Amino acid sequence: MRNDLFAVAAPIVAILRGLEPANCLQIGEVIHRAGIRVIEVPLNSPEAFASIRSLASRFGKDCVVGAGTVLTADDANRTRDAGGTLIVAPNCEPGVIERAVQLGLHVIPGFATPTEAFAAIRAGASDLKLFPAATYGPQHVKALRAVLPKDVRVIAVGGIGTRDIAPWLAAGASGFGFGSELFRPDFSIAEVGERARQLVAALNEATQG
Repeated sequence: MRNDLFAVAAPIVAILRGLEPANCLQIGEVIHRAGIRVIEVPLNSPEAFASIRSLASRFGKDCVVGAGTVLTADDANRTRDAGGTLIVAPNCEPGVIERAVQLGLHVIPGFATPTEAFAAIRAGASDLKLFPAATYGPQHVKALRAVLPKDVRVIAVGGIGTRDIAPWLAAGASGFGFGSELFRPDFSIAEVGERARQLVAALNEATQG
């Protein structure tokens, strides 16, 4: 399933690893205000489902909110039960992809090779997460684009900063996931907001330049 909000939003996924429920809405607010409309709470964060529930309740009408580091079909079930609509995985696990599709959730499995990419597509994925992107580089995406279906989007995640956006887009990446470049638990609310604005501005400049 491809969520319409994801399709029209600026293609940035905010990866909030280490987010805590106590400040999740404040973080969500500054990210939302900056123009980011896709929010991922990795499940190895403290009380991740509580944060997903709060964020989905507050921002779910115009944001895609869900879970990252999803490793099992039960994780997908619990994300749906918390109100999340997004499943992001670091790997290609067909059972997780198939369950997410059954639940009507937007799923972005991780991949590195053509074999993993096509296994994910066969299981029902329409977007893929190249992870860790910095290990492979933009030329890896450029080569993959020659064989991947044109309607399958590749989201580059891992080790990418503002200066890397333009070459990745030129190589065929369709969007980005930003973790520590955007958020760490020790960042202030104001710093997260400023980092979010810088990332959105860099993406807009790269896509309009």
